[in-house]
Amino acid sequence: MNRSDFTNIFPACRSFLDANTWGKMISECPDNENPDQFPDRMLSCCNSFNIPGFLPDLARLEWAFLKTKQQEIAIPDQLHEITINPTLQLLALGWKKLTDCLISSNPVFSDPGDEFVLIWKHSADGEVRARAASAEDLLVLKMIVEEIDPKEAARIGDLPVVAVNAAIERAAETGILFVPRSRIRRDFPVIEPLSWSGEQVLTSPVFTMQWHITQACDLHCRHCYDRSDRSALSLDAALRILDDMDRFCRKKHVNGQISFTGGNPLLHPDFLDIYRAASNFGFSLAIFGNPAPRKQIEALIAIQPPDFFQVSLEGLPEYNDFIRGKGHFNRVMDFLDLLRDIDVYSMVMLTLTRDNHQQVIPLGERLRGRADVFYFNRLARVGEGASLELPGKQDYISFLENYLNASKENPVLGLKDNLINVLLHHKGMEPFGGCTGFGCGAAFNFLSVLSDGDVHACRKFPSPIGSLLTQSLEEIYDSDIASRYRSGCAECRQCSLRPVCGGCLACAYSHGLNIFEQKDPFCFL
Repeated sequence: MNRSDFTNIFPACRSFLDANTWGKMISECPDNENPDQFPDRMLSCCNSFNIPGFLPDLARLEWAFLKTKQQEIAIPDQLHEITINPTLQLLALGWKKLTDCLISSNPVFSDPGDEFVLIWKHSADGEVRARAASAEDLLVLKMIVEEIDPKEAARIGDLPVVAVNAAIERAAETGILFVPRSRIRRDFPVIEPLSWSGEQVLTSPVFTMQWHITQACDLHCRHCYDRSDRSALSLDAALRILDDMDRFCRKKHVNGQISFTGGNPLLHPDFLDIYRAASNFGFSLAIFGNPAPRKQIEALIAIQPPDFFQVSLEGLPEYNDFIRGKGHFNRVMDFLDLLRDIDVYSMVMLTLTRDNHQQVIPLGERLRGRADVFYFNRLARVGEGASLELPGKQDYISFLENYLNASKENPVLGLKDNLINVLLHHKGMEPFGGCTGFGCGAAFNFLSVLSDGDVHACRKFPSPIGSLLTQSLEEIYDSDIASRYRSGCAECRQCSLRPVCGGCLACAYSHGLNIFEQKDPFCFL
């Protein structure tokens, strides 16, 4: 190597020496000296040339930085496990703050003391990073190298699992680790290029378990789809389900979300302990329930603020109280004010029927400024809901048109029903994500677990696919019957909107159709 190349390779080292000293030291380098030998040469020259003691370590750092810069970086397409970035170098140095010398235009003098330094190329932009390794960095690297399970690391360190998982996520965000893509991915063929969506409607980063932890409820609604006397799981059984959910999410490389519902989940005798345990695993948490006292909600917030709290209204006061009980409308409105006061995101859900579809938009006006978002689902004629009726198809299409127009003026009106995408398609507009962000999410990015451990593809109609008392969540999810549900009906498979639609299986079931063959009867594509 030409001696002049050393100046280009080690510019930070050069900045600490005058031209005469640098020239003399370089002149002693043999013509064939490799740059990786230069730090040792500097070490041998410390006394004879009176150079700062940290320069040999700085030279090691600069050479490692250059070697990293020259490496190619790409995340493998078929990554199966969390992997350390192959460009990562871990240097053990005897001086601190040397990384500052790489970024400062003025010489920064180091302090003696042991320090580990990380150097790596980030896959997102191809830029090389260098910084002192934190205790968290070293813990994460040790876990990956030694294949230590996060729960075991949490036990050893007396930490909640969420803290360990968060450390892994931060390492992945900085590019130190490569994390596999989510394995919650659509496997049906895409009919047309999805220029309006791409990967975001085919691969889900989140998996949701809607957990009906109790049948106990302080209401008796006229459209309730399950008033059966199912037993509630014990606390130990519930904790095992949480542990299984955590294992499933890590194997599928997704973030876990648990929506607690019932019945009224707040009536479960161990709800606070279950909620706390779910928080310790690091799951995102939500509540589907009924109005509750401020003190009870504040107890949940002290553990982990819920992502949202969902309550239900079925129309304007008279009709709502006919369905859900006298005084319910006013209690919900007061509770929405409470949620806003304590900064909890609020959702309101309505079950759309023939009798209330004309009340939806007026109700949305009442909720403007009181709720964060208002959605509707079509009635599933299951359980006590079999006594109610859905609107006719043409009335429903007219309602969708009016709702979509009203949503442009009232921000509280949210889009959820998959068939809104058919209307958007007719208007030449881009679709939204549909019911679960991926059209019908039954047994895809979503499963329902009942109070006795039974698992359904969707809670709105009978769709049993297993039991967590005898099977793991992974076994249930990967089963043939679950795959059949998430494939949807045969009539939808050749539709270009399938990734964001698929209609509503519960609605097809309500009309006595074969849900695996026949499409949503309200579809107007």
